[in-house]
Amino acid sequence: MENFNFYSPTEFIFGKERENECGQYVRKFGGSKILLHYGSNSAKKSGLLDRVKLSLEKENIAYIELGGVQPNPHDSLVYKGIEICKKENIDFILAVGGGSVIDSSKAIAMGVPYEGDFWDFYSGKSPKKALPIGTILTIAAAGSEGSGDSVITKENGMLKRGASGDCIRPKFSILNPQLTCTLPAYQTACGVTDIMAHTFERYFTNTKEVEITDRLCEAILLTMIKEAPRVIADPSNYEARANIMWAGMVCHNNIVGVGREQDWNSHRIEHELSALYDCAHGAGLAVIMPAWMEFVMNHDIMRFAQVATRVWGCQMDYQHPEITAKEGINAFRKFLSSIGMPTNFKELGAKGSDIPKLVENLGLGDGLTGGFVHLSSKDIEKIYTIAL
Repeated sequence: MENFNFYSPTEFIFGKERENECGQYVRKFGGSKILLHYGSNSAKKSGLLDRVKLSLEKENIAYIELGGVQPNPHDSLVYKGIEICKKENIDFILAVGGGSVIDSSKAIAMGVPYEGDFWDFYSGKSPKKALPIGTILTIAAAGSEGSGDSVITKENGMLKRGASGDCIRPKFSILNPQLTCTLPAYQTACGVTDIMAHTFERYFTNTKEVEITDRLCEAILLTMIKEAPRVIADPSNYEARANIMWAGMVCHNNIVGVGREQDWNSHRIEHELSALYDCAHGAGLAVIMPAWMEFVMNHDIMRFAQVATRVWGCQMDYQHPEITAKEGINAFRKFLSSIGMPTNFKELGAKGSDIPKLVENLGLGDGLTGGFVHLSSKDIEKIYTIAL
């Protein structure tokens, strides 16, 4: 196990109707005039936004609303949010929604105290300070409610890029599984897929002797395999929703990734799909993850065989472990299909003719990505081709 620092300061408020306490937590963390940031009209129609406003008003907290965040959030709304915050002297941002809303809130939070273009933080610069953020989560997927990460799409060129920094970790996150019960089965499945991807990208590592985090990763994957079919069959199953929601946070606040090398190539490769086609991130990952696994499997057959036996219940073939490894990848694909996810370009609505553009947009050139296996542009082209 490698040396590591682990810092996860977010306060989590978990359970039924906890959104009604949001005003207390905004006040606790210094908010007096906030940007209330949210997505579509669903937060209004469900009554969630009214409950949030009531809680804020009870604490005499002023708020300015900014809705309209879309999946794969765009930079144009971030610029608008930064302008509003500076003009109105906003001192706290409350994100009401899923990962897209939280990511947009983080981008605004970084941009307000920064004199330059916030996109600098999505081009390699590290943020040093940001407005404090709180979240009220409405979909279990991205894990942004507990992480120091954010992903934004730049409309000029449709480039999807990430930024990271401890200063954008939420001060608090309210997790009420009830708020996810009205999600369509497809969105629920996309969230489960994203959770599994976050877990796999920590699991596939070149670091040896990391049994504790291996086992934690395996527990998350086994939980998704159990709970996803239950919640799709019965959307109101609170206990299944609760397990999925907490898994989404646990898998991405990095408690399962400490002390080990990680691989985020699947996310990088998928980002170009969701940027170009505006598909759901989880759906894109369902197409890319198994293709990536096929391509890199021979790098460490025994690690793939391990997950096949421990997670997918495959029988170990000690003479031919590659057979076991392939069975595990096939089991993953079968599971994704069973919960309604696409597993190839055609089902996603992507085009093979766009592969050169997808590779070009990654901006890798003649360089290599890091991770479990270092990939060149030609390698990534092959992964997209497998995904056809």
